[in-house]
Amino acid sequence: MIYHAMRNQGVVKQSLREFLDTHEQLVSVYRYPKIDPDQVLAAAKNLLGKPYNDSFYPDNDCYYCSEYITEILPIFETVPMKFGDDEQEISEFWQDYYDKLGLAVPLNQPGTNPSQLANSAFLQYLGELHD
Repeated sequence: MIYHAMRNQGVVKQSLREFLDTHEQLVSVYRYPKIDPDQVLAAAKNLLGKPYNDSFYPDNDCYYCSEYITEILPIFETVPMKFGDDEQEISEFWQDYYDKLGLAVPLNQPGTNPSQLANSAFLQYLGELHD
């Protein structure tokens, strides 16, 4: 089973087939060699049904994808969140996104992102999942 945080559904448990069918992106697989599988599985199950964190704001009992992973496997540091590019501190996409939520962009708030986790020295890259 795959436990993860999904937009519009929150924290869910899916079969591998369901997971692959709902992800159009490449799925990369990583391993943490020092994992305590029972502890991580218990933490993953404990958060099932929690809502998705659309705002990406920290400390709110909702979880976005990488935030969920860092909660159940607390080996990662947070980083200041960025919402821009080389030209803008906050891109038009993110400004529009947060305007629709009625919130300020959480620029430099502590957070995580998939690239940050994937580049962690704690993890071993195993490969890609395909149909």
